[in-house]
Amino acid sequence: MPSNIVVPEVGESIVDARVAKWLRREGETVAVGDPLVELETDKIDLEVAAPQGGVLKRIDRKDGEDVKVGEVLGVIEETTGAAAQPAASAPAAPAKIAEEPKATEKTRSTPTARKAAEDQNVDLSRVRGSGDAGRVMRRDVEQAAGGGNGRSLAPVPSAAPEPAKARPAAPVAEARPIAGDRSEERVRMSKRRATIARRLVEAQSTAAMLTTFNEVDMSAVMALRERHKQAFKERHGVGLGIASFFVKASIGALRAFPRINAEIQGDEMVLKRYFDIGVAVGASEGLVVPVVRDADRLSFAQIEQQIREFAKRAEDGSLSLADLKGGTFTITNGGVFGSLLSTPILNPPQVGILGLHAIQQRPIAINGQVVVHPMMYVALTYDHRIVDGSEAVQFLVRVKQLVEDPGALLLD
Repeated sequence: MPSNIVVPEVGESIVDARVAKWLRREGETVAVGDPLVELETDKIDLEVAAPQGGVLKRIDRKDGEDVKVGEVLGVIEETTGAAAQPAASAPAAPAKIAEEPKATEKTRSTPTARKAAEDQNVDLSRVRGSGDAGRVMRRDVEQAAGGGNGRSLAPVPSAAPEPAKARPAAPVAEARPIAGDRSEERVRMSKRRATIARRLVEAQSTAAMLTTFNEVDMSAVMALRERHKQAFKERHGVGLGIASFFVKASIGALRAFPRINAEIQGDEMVLKRYFDIGVAVGASEGLVVPVVRDADRLSFAQIEQQIREFAKRAEDGSLSLADLKGGTFTITNGGVFGSLLSTPILNPPQVGILGLHAIQQRPIAINGQVVVHPMMYVALTYDHRIVDGSEAVQFLVRVKQLVEDPGALLLD
């Protein structure tokens, strides 16, 4: 009996996907549970497994096609023994690419690529990826194991044939050669990048966004981190960063100004009494915002551990939809890339986002004296439809107060 291979339901916010790569060809024998095709969505990548054993009778949607949840990707025909065609022959002996230690954790790759590399003894750091932004896919590992050299380069167009000689003409000045590579490459946006682009435009079109700024003296936080960083890491297995201080300070400010922890639904404001803080992570394939759930109930160490884990999983593509869903307020840190000042864009339907920036030694006046302290500019972008300017300014002042006096975070 034939069985359809369909685009699975991943979550209520994901309605379409893109066929990234078929892992099997028509006519190949597959077993139940075998990965058949890789799909890209705007949030996560996933594999669709064989719903039953048999032969991949038909592929209906080719690589690169956009598909909807529930659509048929292909058909598996249940067969008996001799009727099934064998899978395409595999290389006789997988070749080991290098004798050096594997650098799997530093190489961007899909989970199936890592599993294939482990099974076939392939060093992922030596494999050239064919996925978005050079991500190593399973097919790249299999090609490398068979002695291939990864993704092929686009062929260079051959020079145009020299025209037939005509009668002599007036001398023409010789064109000067242009140094450097002037070639162009056309790359289709991934589902995630296209969704980021669409949502950013929607945010600017639907919200009344304004940004207010302040600066924070980071002296107390830096001194506290210096005193406790070794003991903190030995006890919790993670470094004490600045993110946890701003998460805690933001929660304190959100308690004081609850409309910044809300969203608009029709003509109503939904004020949220819980604090799910999104922390923007800049992965190679685009920005993602995993959510620290019930952050008000977590310790500094638990927050740091979650953020570190999110960053790692964002880079290797293993974040789940549950990691990215929801969120009541967002924090983004452009300072890790060297940004001194910026105006962050809202993450709808949220009405507030806090932007952190680089810490710089700057002269400031304290008690009439000019001193040099580590300073950070902070920015709050808010939806002016429900957040007044005075609220936004006071919110940022409260964040500043709590970060500059970290002991107050324990009492807030």
